[in-house]
Amino acid sequence: MILIPAIDIKGGKVVRLFQGKFSKVTEYFDDPLEVARKWEGFGAQWLHLVDLDGAQTGKMTSLPIYSEIIKQVKIPVEIGGGIRSYEAVEQLIKIGVKRVILGTKAIEDRAFLKKAIKNYGDKICVSLDCSKGFVAQRGWVSTTKILATDLALEMEAMGLQWMVYTDIARDGTLSGPNYSQLQNMLNTVKKINVIASGGIASMEDVKRLSTMKGVAAAITGKAIYEDKLNFKEAVEFLNAQ
Repeated sequence: MILIPAIDIKGGKVVRLFQGKFSKVTEYFDDPLEVARKWEGFGAQWLHLVDLDGAQTGKMTSLPIYSEIIKQVKIPVEIGGGIRSYEAVEQLIKIGVKRVILGTKAIEDRAFLKKAIKNYGDKICVSLDCSKGFVAQRGWVSTTKILATDLALEMEAMGLQWMVYTDIARDGTLSGPNYSQLQNMLNTVKKINVIASGGIASMEDVKRLSTMKGVAAAITGKAIYEDKLNFKEAVEFLNAQ
């Protein structure tokens, strides 16, 4: 398992939300590039960038920021938030994004997802943002009646290779991941690489996630911005495994 630092961008600044709520925003840094360089320097193997304005409006707003980070850092970058057209996927891959994270559009339009997977394979990732086992969408504003495990199986049959699994109730709370729901997902899919997200609060969480078979990576955000988790120490621990 690798640990991926999250860089959530809103209004051009690095922020975190509490439980995915746009009304509960904490600003941490003014310059996303500075933050990207910081995590790379601490041993990050990937960066996880999210355009929160895009997730809310359905239109990517941070493309210039993405481009600059990709030019300036040497590690691969995955990006999500407001990617709701095939042209947007193409645009991101063209500027060097290694993994495009789809959310709402992938859930609402299976033909779009099939086309993306067919043409870009392992560069396509779906973010299943969940509440009590059900899928949320449109920047976590609405919850569907779709079971996350049912949707995951459907997408696995399409050939999806990567998935970010987030428990909204835990995201930004520093209360620990929802291990039972995550395990349920790991028991369900066989070929999808699962990236755990939401709630990581401590080194103990990192250690526990690293023992869960099927977790390819974990995303951490608030814990590393509020010094609850020493990112460099966590990376060194995982590298020694």
